[in-house]
Amino acid sequence: VFLLFFTTHEELQTLDVDDAFFSTPEDIAARALKPQGGVNFIRTFKKQVEDQAVNLPPNLNELVQNATYVQSPDNLVWRYFYNLKGSAEYHFPGGIFQWARYRINGTGLNETEKIFSESLNKHENTLTLATLRIFSNGLGQPHFHFNANEMGYVISGCGQAGVILSSGVTASFNIGIGDVIFFPVGAQHYLKSICDEDLFLILAYSTGNQLETLRMNDYFRGTADHILAQLFSKEQAEFNKFPRAAK
Repeated sequence: VFLLFFTTHEELQTLDVDDAFFSTPEDIAARALKPQGGVNFIRTFKKQVEDQAVNLPPNLNELVQNATYVQSPDNLVWRYFYNLKGSAEYHFPGGIFQWARYRINGTGLNETEKIFSESLNKHENTLTLATLRIFSNGLGQPHFHFNANEMGYVISGCGQAGVILSSGVTASFNIGIGDVIFFPVGAQHYLKSICDEDLFLILAYSTGNQLETLRMNDYFRGTADHILAQLFSKEQAEFNKFPRAAK
């Protein structure tokens, strides 16, 4: 089972090998592929009723024998493959992140991670992916992304998602296994676990650059106390009750 993300804001358009073949005139296909038997051999191909990109033929064992795949050199493989489950874990008070992402200058990445990161940045409209584990009753605090839409899929657990809209209204909803969530670029949002088990998601961010995120504790504590005192009509000293954001 694969979970796939596609970076397009339009309807996804796909052309499979068999669709391209049957859409090509027989004489053109024969001249291009040059099979033994020419156009008569091409005419022996019959289009399947079912989409073979989704449904495997029932007699697959009879059709396919001695399938082999050539292993590419690592420096080529790692442009397209990344072991997310085996990557470094980044802990925060409510859970754990694991990233497959682009980092400027490869900061903090090992050699294979750098190859993958550089490959991401060479392609327009690429993705940064992550797994997010929020511990039971834990919180992924409010934050927003300057340069990416975010889409997520719930693998296990259950939780609550919230989106703080520009009108000042918060839309909140419960999420569970199999649900997909979407947060537009610049929309402040949060996630919390509401089950006895961890909430576990895979997330995709649509950006070909280093993901830029601002969290609530960072921007709140990054605002001068005297400004906060004016905004909230509270004594300036009271804002010392908030702990400073971690560097």
